Amino acid sequence: MKVSKAQAAENRQGILDAAARLYRERGLTGVGVADITRDAGLTHGGLYRHFASKDALVQEACARAFDWSIAPLDGATPNTTVGERIQSYLSPQHRDSPGTGCPVAALAVDAGRAGIERNIGRFAQLLADSSAGVGSASLPAQDRARAMQVLATLVGGLVLARATAAARPALSDDILATLQAQLIGLLDEAPCQGPEG
Repeated sequence: MKVSKAQAAENRQGILDAAARLYRERGLTGVGVADITRDAGLTHGGLYRHFASKDALVQEACARAFDWSIAPLDGATPNTTVGERIQSYLSPQHRDSPGTGCPVAALAVDAGRAGIERNIGRFAQLLADSSAGVGSASLPAQDRARAMQVLATLVGGLVLARATAAARPALSDDILATLQAQLIGLLDEAPCQGPEG
């Protein structure tokens, strides 16, 4: 039976969404084509009508996963502070939902380098905007360095919290709470930098 262009596009989107979520939940080597197509409600052979190979699917699904960001700059959450983003990132809800959360924490070694660099840049911009006013023309090196420090702590903390959640839930919660407080304190103490530097 012939499928309409709209249905084909919807099927392709379903495969990408399923792959992006499953890869974050189980890792790149823990998911097969059959898992993805079953989750998307399609047959195994259907995948290859949309993607030249499994590698092509992995590449696009990882790029899709990196659309997620701790620091969306598209205006979706204009009143969310950096501290609130840290609390959301280092929360039990984010820890327990790897399929819809941060791809860096979920895919660590497998994650595409370009996605990591993009998130560093986006978070550095968020830090610059919060200290210098939205729309600063250039990013000071100190904002980029601070973004790397904060993101590395966020990702590392979430990985540790996920690793201990089942066997040591109190420790896992303590990791989240401790790092939330320390990072928010660090950012509150950082000197405000005006647009002139």
